[in-house]
Amino acid sequence: MKVTKYVDTLQPQLSGQFYADETEIDREKDRNDIFWCNVDWVTRYINATLYSPHSQNMEDAIEFMTRIKKSKVPKYIQTDAGVFYPNAFKSVFYSNNGKRNEQPIHLINNVSKTGKHNVRIESVFMKVKDRVQDFRGLKALWSAPILMQGIIIQHNYIEAHTTTGQVPSELAGLKIELGVNRWLGLIKLSCLK
Repeated sequence: MKVTKYVDTLQPQLSGQFYADETEIDREKDRNDIFWCNVDWVTRYINATLYSPHSQNMEDAIEFMTRIKKSKVPKYIQTDAGVFYPNAFKSVFYSNNGKRNEQPIHLINNVSKTGKHNVRIESVFMKVKDRVQDFRGLKALWSAPILMQGIIIQHNYIEAHTTTGQVPSELAGLKIELGVNRWLGLIKLSCLK
């Protein structure tokens, strides 16, 4: 949690080309929670998440979009055709103040019409689900969001992305000297703050 508090103070330089989606995460036997995730495509940096024990719903969709907006107002957000996304997007990002062309764009990829999945976010979900599977699922509601945050930190600050060959935080302009053991470097930095 200390590392999370530390990285939350950092200001990554994001492109604003966002891909957002939600997926089920195994927590208990016959029990799945919903993990909402937003990734900046140029940097592959995950800048907003929401872990929820509830099935997909409008309240969580609005909270998720609010978290995205707090990190950076995007150029666009691409989502799938989930029924809650258009209204959640409009309620968070659109206002009567300002010009419509200065407000972000919501792109909807409807797989049943296009035949294409929102692969840019799905590749992130495959990585996250592989990590959760290593834990044999998440066990308790109190610890699940903490473990998911560790997975996100691993993605953003520890491992190089397979496509770019660079760590997402570095692509986002965060030049942090972490040393050979990047986790230990993050822990040490978080204890200094």
